[in-house]
Amino acid sequence: MIVVTGGAGFIGSNFILDWLAGSDEPVLNLDKLTYAGNAANLAALAGDARHVFVRGDIGDAPLLARLLAEYKPRAIINFAAESHVDRSIHGAEDFIATNIVGTFRLLEAARAYWMGLPEGEGARAAFRFLHVSTDEVYGSLAPVAPAFTERHPYEPNSPYSASKAASDHLVRAWHHTHGLPVLTTNCSNNYGPYQFPEKLIALMIVNALAGGPLPVYGDGQQVRDWLYVADHCSAIRRVLAAGRVGETYNIGGHNERANLDIVRVICDLLDECAPRADGGSYRAQITHVTDRPGHDRRYAIDARKIEHELGWRPAETFDTGIRKTVAWYLSHADWVRGVQSGAYRDWVATQYGA
Repeated sequence: MIVVTGGAGFIGSNFILDWLAGSDEPVLNLDKLTYAGNAANLAALAGDARHVFVRGDIGDAPLLARLLAEYKPRAIINFAAESHVDRSIHGAEDFIATNIVGTFRLLEAARAYWMGLPEGEGARAAFRFLHVSTDEVYGSLAPVAPAFTERHPYEPNSPYSASKAASDHLVRAWHHTHGLPVLTTNCSNNYGPYQFPEKLIALMIVNALAGGPLPVYGDGQQVRDWLYVADHCSAIRRVLAAGRVGETYNIGGHNERANLDIVRVICDLLDECAPRADGGSYRAQITHVTDRPGHDRRYAIDARKIEHELGWRPAETFDTGIRKTVAWYLSHADWVRGVQSGAYRDWVATQYGA
């Protein structure tokens, strides 16, 4: 068995669905079900004995100890995190609690469990703690600067990225101090099915279809490297299977695009696949809004290490991935309606007055 924390969130739920599509190894899914955690993401696994769901917090040390003792996993994959930069700017405390304190408690629980496993070539030697992180820990790149490698210094610029940088450092320290067999991945911007519509691509699709504004920060020339979520999942599987203990692996999609260009591509795809009733283009809904405080200008991932050492490369180009993503949202209107209630509406109203 493996333990997946944050497995009802966007990337975590995609990982679990992908894992169980290709393996009979069970998954214990620990998720707090905050606003972005959605049990509906895993509806396809209802009644599947391979998926064990526990609602809980990675900061709950007694719960962690009990679950590890009961289920005896061979690996822990930590997706659990508060992840939205805007939310961290307006309220950083949850990010400190989950991303830093929660990671600390998960590491301590994992260390105690690992220390109790039989020594030698058995379960103790095989155990892994895989920590999923972000390229935002590296800070902002100049327009023509080389992409982030695993040796790039940490220069986080938002409360979110600072909290993830701290968690990365804790993971590294627990390996070097205690010998815990860890792996860390730092990925570029993910997109794809089941993404809560606060992140750029999901937000634009949902707002466009609802006839709302498509808010673009500043001039929209902030550049990101885009990674289709299924490619991210395959990379994590590969790192878990063959990554060198103590190492960090950058995961990127080789798809640097400016935010405004992304929004225009989405509009054009929707014009093709779900035309507006008035015959106009969704581009007319694009609205430039005041830029985010401290907005990083460019992120870009150098993924040559994982490619050379582990033989992983993304399967999707941006063109194929974004078309699949738009098609998924168009064919899952019930899921979209579900996330448009409650927390989503409150957040949109706070951010954009809509």
